Amino acid sequence: MTTRRTFLKTSAGLAATSVIAANAHAQGGDELKVGLIGCGGRGTGAASQALRADRNVKLWAMSDAFEDRLNQSLTVLQNDREIANKIDVPAARKHVGFDGYRQVIASCDVVLLCTPPQFRPIHLRAAVQANKHVFAEKPCAVDAPGVRSVIETCQDARRRNLSVVSGLCLRHDNGFKDSVQRIHDGAIGEIVTLQANDLRGPIWRRERTADMSEMTWQMRNWYYYTWLSGDFNVEQHVHFLDVCAWVMRDQYPVRCYGTGGRQVRTSTETFGHIYDHFAVCYEYESGAKLFSTCRQQTGCRNDMSAHAAGRRGTALLTERRRGLVLRTDGNERVYEGPTNNMYQTEHDVLFASIRNARPINNGEYMAKSTLMAIQARMACYTGQMVTWEQAMNSREDLSPAGYTFDSRPPAADVAIPGVTRLV
Repeated sequence: MTTRRTFLKTSAGLAATSVIAANAHAQGGDELKVGLIGCGGRGTGAASQALRADRNVKLWAMSDAFEDRLNQSLTVLQNDREIANKIDVPAARKHVGFDGYRQVIASCDVVLLCTPPQFRPIHLRAAVQANKHVFAEKPCAVDAPGVRSVIETCQDARRRNLSVVSGLCLRHDNGFKDSVQRIHDGAIGEIVTLQANDLRGPIWRRERTADMSEMTWQMRNWYYYTWLSGDFNVEQHVHFLDVCAWVMRDQYPVRCYGTGGRQVRTSTETFGHIYDHFAVCYEYESGAKLFSTCRQQTGCRNDMSAHAAGRRGTALLTERRRGLVLRTDGNERVYEGPTNNMYQTEHDVLFASIRNARPINNGEYMAKSTLMAIQARMACYTGQMVTWEQAMNSREDLSPAGYTFDSRPPAADVAIPGVTRLV
């Protein structure tokens, strides 16, 4: 039986000892075979963007835990006239189940990792050890052991000259890039305070049927189980936490504390174990603080944004305005340059790096921004102050005993601050 623990332990012993030049496709003439692992909405979108990113590319293989999800994704892609001729996925290259990722990786040059984040460390390590270039959706893990694994794997990818591009897409938005560059150039002075908001309504939920095992049920509703999603502050809010890390030149907070809970997600049968609100204060070595708030509740004001206050002015970064810098002298500078589809750009960048034999590796910030979100979850679940070192070195492993539909999911209760232990 495959488990994450045994996979990572075995894989560590099999890590390559030599640098492999993964530039066989650098001249642009060879066809790049793309494999999709995880065929939900985000995976389907990623495949569409990958097929638009390069002229000589084919969607070659797909895998998902559920056959209906795979077939639905393939149908959507085949019905897109712009990319339909770039799809070649016969029945033999459609792989269903927990181990389907192995066959996809074996048959492709580039893999798109779009499953629930519980599986990202396993799939990323398998892809890199097979010398494949990777697009890895955010977040890249749900716990500290997973983060540590991703850091090691991305270091290995660098030795092998492989590209690893992260799905933290706001780093590819033209307006955000312009604003962050201006901040780094001193437009608002030294950063004193940051704010990150992810306030939105509820999301999808699948209905339970009588034939579902507990593992099937939780996999179908993966967002609501911390072992699969990391909780929603990790799965979603990581975007704007990463923007704040980017503003801070990829410096990360030394400690955090916060609060959170469930006001509307009160039924474990319906809503699993995750919270519906978090409020966190991060503290930096410099004395700067980041106030992070996220919420998923109906009928409330929505806000998706990051803010920075410096000694000379303030900055607002939001998808609605595509970047905005405010100065203390009353002048307002709004980004007015060309806009772009950041989801498409991240794939354009990935495939260009492969063709040009100039690998890109986003591993450092995608792992540490993920840990930043996990650190906050740990603080809110336990009610304790959590340092960066405690978060990075945490022994809390959320993986199940095995990955089969007959396996038992990890036993878990809704976290209670002051009762739930810091591990």
